[in-house]
Amino acid sequence: MLTRPLAALAAAVLMAGLAGCGDDTGNENASDSPTQPTNADGTPCTYEPAPGASSSVDLPADEAAYDGEVETTIVTSAGDLHVTLDAKRAPCTVNSFTSLAAQGYYDGTSCHRLTVGDAVAVEVLQCGDPTGTGSGGPGYSFADELSGDEEYPPGTMAMANAGADTNGSQFFFVHGRWAIPSDYTVFGQVDEDDLDILTDIAEKGVAGGAPEGQPVVPVVIEDITVE
Repeated sequence: MLTRPLAALAAAVLMAGLAGCGDDTGNENASDSPTQPTNADGTPCTYEPAPGASSSVDLPADEAAYDGEVETTIVTSAGDLHVTLDAKRAPCTVNSFTSLAAQGYYDGTSCHRLTVGDAVAVEVLQCGDPTGTGSGGPGYSFADELSGDEEYPPGTMAMANAGADTNGSQFFFVHGRWAIPSDYTVFGQVDEDDLDILTDIAEKGVAGGAPEGQPVVPVVIEDITVE
């Protein structure tokens, strides 16, 4: 069992790793994505310019496109992940994710970070940064959508952040345990039948045998389809 200081250190490192931050110029293109469905009655959303634009994308619409469950397929090199996005719980998060997906932002991007083993506080596969460094983003940020009752069982899909209300494009899948505060917006769940894909990625481990880092077998998002 980890001692308290080591556990705290592992949590701090892990939380830093879940940060989705950037260091480049922001995206100045503020038009709505033409490939997103429109919903004049959708939940109002605000997306603010932020540094770290990895590629040029349109801002999501100011009204959330969806308001219920959204069936989505994330095609990866490790297998197809069928995910139910929860736009009732996190409408602006789902709005951003589906907008980026519709624009092909995630296509060809690698999941850059895997955490496994007792040395880490949580076990996740982190994706969504076209630079593959953990520092890239879409050039905008938006607020957390937290209820205070968040839980993170295996298969949970949640946003990575660099602190409160700093969401961008990076997200993660939980494949094992969760032992840090619930400060990350939950916006989807991987179908139970596909959890073995996440387990298989985790079992292959991290490059160099470390507890966190690049997966031994690269995981690439090839396409995202919103049903």
